[in-house]
Formats: sequence, structure tokens, C-alpha cells
Amino acid sequence: AIKAVEAVDACLGIVYQAMHEINGEMLITADHGNAEQMVNPETGEVHTAHTNNLVPLLFVSTRAATIAEPGTGSLSDIAPTLLTMMDVEQPDEMTGTSLLTFE
Repeated sequence: AIKAVEAVDACLGIVYQAMHEINGEMLITADHGNAEQMVNPETGEVHTAHTNNLVPLLFVSTRAATIAEPGTGSLSDIAPTLLTMMDVEQPDEMTGTSLLTFE
């Protein structure tokens, strides 16, 4: 798990540099947690299921934005948030809501 986190960290650094050079924006998240529990403490067996812990959502930008209350979002909110970042109207079929509001 540590090697995976280190690899992602290195890659995100490269993506961040490229994004910064073009004054872009980044939304970084994951769909589930698992690295924080690799072994079932009761059985000692490898724990492969998703955990119920919250995952981080990082918004990197030079634009000022109001961000939703921590812990209130879900995966269904990611696509609407990306559309908000691109100033694209959300289709009615999307049930989520944007986690960002721009001033």
C-alpha cells in the first residue's frame, strides 16, 4: 500500500506541474478506501473489501470557490462538479449535485 501511495504521489506531482503551467484545475479523489486496512484484525487474513471510511477530495485551482461541507458528497456528485468546473450545464439525467460554487 505504501508503494502504491508513493507512486500516485509522484504521478500527481507531474500532473500538478503540467496543470500549473497552463493555469488549469485539478479535482483529485478516489472511489473507495482500502489502503488504511490491509489485514482483518480479528482473523489476520488479507482484507480486500472496500472500507466505509471517507475518501479525500482535493480541489486545486486559482479560482475562488465555495466547497460543500466535508462528508456530505458522494460519487454521484463528482461528474456534476467537473461540469461546474468547465461551466457546462448539468443534464437532467444526473442525480448528483456539484460540490463547488464559484463566486
